[in-house]
Amino acid sequence: MLDMAERLRAAGSPVLDLTETNPTRCGFRYLAAAPESALAQPAARVYDPHPCGLLSARAAIAEYYGAQGMQVNPARLVLTAGTSEGYSHILRLLCNPGDAILVPSPSYPLLDLLARLNDVRLIPYPLHYDDRWWLDVDALRAAVDETCRAIVVINPNNPTGSYIKQSERAALVALAQERNLAIIADEVFCDYAVHADADRVGSFADETRVLTFVLNGVSKMLGLPQMKLAWLAVNGPEASADAARDCLEVLADTYLSVGTPVQLALPAWLAGRAATQAEIRNRVAANLTATRTLRHASCLNVEGGWSAVLRIPRTHGDVDFACDLLARDGVLVDPGTLFGLVAGGYVVVSLIAPPDRVAQGLQRLDARLAANVT
Repeated sequence: MLDMAERLRAAGSPVLDLTETNPTRCGFRYLAAAPESALAQPAARVYDPHPCGLLSARAAIAEYYGAQGMQVNPARLVLTAGTSEGYSHILRLLCNPGDAILVPSPSYPLLDLLARLNDVRLIPYPLHYDDRWWLDVDALRAAVDETCRAIVVINPNNPTGSYIKQSERAALVALAQERNLAIIADEVFCDYAVHADADRVGSFADETRVLTFVLNGVSKMLGLPQMKLAWLAVNGPEASADAARDCLEVLADTYLSVGTPVQLALPAWLAGRAATQAEIRNRVAANLTATRTLRHASCLNVEGGWSAVLRIPRTHGDVDFACDLLARDGVLVDPGTLFGLVAGGYVVVSLIAPPDRVAQGLQRLDARLAANVT
């Protein structure tokens, strides 16, 4: 589909891209006040690396969690150039070739490539939808075999936008304790809840009962993917968490991948995150409102994140419909099967694309569904 979109653009046909989740291409005002000033510090001229990252950056991350009532030890934080690198470090730490990790389905397809690069298998466990998304604990338990080393939770999930609930967390921890599994919590969208919910899990960073790795970074939290700074936080029983952190330090020391300027800038960026996140949340809310105008498709319940899953009549087929919509109406959406929505009656759209583009694209999508029915 991306090839088709490029061919249309090359031929001079405009394309309304409703898949854009790169905030630097979505017209946000906060990018006009770019963070170069925070990067231009005299200390950035000195190369004095620490395997886990500068203490000033790790202390700022610990303060971020502390503001949410969670104690995170800066000594158990490891900075990386992105969450993909963090995933790779964790997989190298936990898995031998041929071992497996449990991953939710649906979810973003990046994990498949990372697992193959690290000689690790993925075993999917299902998320179901009945007015809201929920984790099938029984199916998760049945999926565990002797090769499993960890359970991945994406909180909130991409693209479903669903958070783990407190009862689900309890079940995950119990299973991890029983089968000697680690928990890997990908929380890059955790600051973008659509509404308050006391039952949701905001973060696994305070989990001490089982070995837990939490992934986050500035790409989504601060809308700065170009700055290439992420982290993983290690927690759990003291002995296992300290041992894991020591091994991760060796891995991180091998690469020393995070630039000094971004580490020095991080405290200021985190301190100013409220305005940036408010702008992004307002964009998400506006685009969610636009989905409610659909007559021939429906938006599934979104709890957080930057995407929405739209249910379309299954008679269309998501890939065929997405191709038809692009070819005939110039609107680019992702078919749900890209994310593991196997039923075939779903497409996924971005909630941070410019609102006028989203509104126009949704109108064309609705009209195409109506035309296909008649």
